[in-house]
Amino acid sequence: KLRDDIISMRRAPGEPIVEKEIVEAYGVSRTPVREALLRLANEKLVDIFPQSGTFVAHIPLRALPEAIVIRTSLEETAARLAAGRASRSQIIGLHAVIEKMRESEVVGDREAFHQADERFHAAVAEMDGYPGIWAVVQQVKVQVDRYRRLTLPQEGRMLRVIEEHTAIARAIEARDPVAAAALMNGHLSTLITDIGDIKDLNPDYFVDAPAQARGS
Repeated sequence: KLRDDIISMRRAPGEPIVEKEIVEAYGVSRTPVREALLRLANEKLVDIFPQSGTFVAHIPLRALPEAIVIRTSLEETAARLAAGRASRSQIIGLHAVIEKMRESEVVGDREAFHQADERFHAAVAEMDGYPGIWAVVQQVKVQVDRYRRLTLPQEGRMLRVIEEHTAIARAIEARDPVAAAALMNGHLSTLITDIGDIKDLNPDYFVDAPAQARGS
């Protein structure tokens, strides 16, 4: 629950995390709470300062480009393989996810849009025949997911994502691995070019260097 709240930005970077409040809210002892916080610290999602407290970690600017490059490379491969292996039912499911994204954009539901976006990428990876690819992507993109949440308020952003997803789905449906891979690359690579603008809009959420905290 804490991890989901942090990645979804319901708990903002820099926000204090009070053990006592979590203990009372979930009716558990301090031990599992501390174990959870240590795991989150290892993922660099929280910073633990022995004399000051525990805080939601800021998004590390230096780590984002590398994480995006790794993710792009893996998903580009997934899209290329999917174009040669996707079943008809899987392709229909992919278009259904895009329709959910359209519905979410119309009503301005950014959280539902993000979840549908996630399902789209997971579905493409499922088609490639190598489940381990998506497992690695999920490990790599933890900080990227936090950053992606901040891109959604950009004017026209959600519509652009829908258009790009539609093009990827059509390339997979057309059994065109070269186009599918290129379109996925272009879709994800824009995340790097937007980092500066998103950081300028949300300066308090980012940090240039990681905090020297327990678990960092």
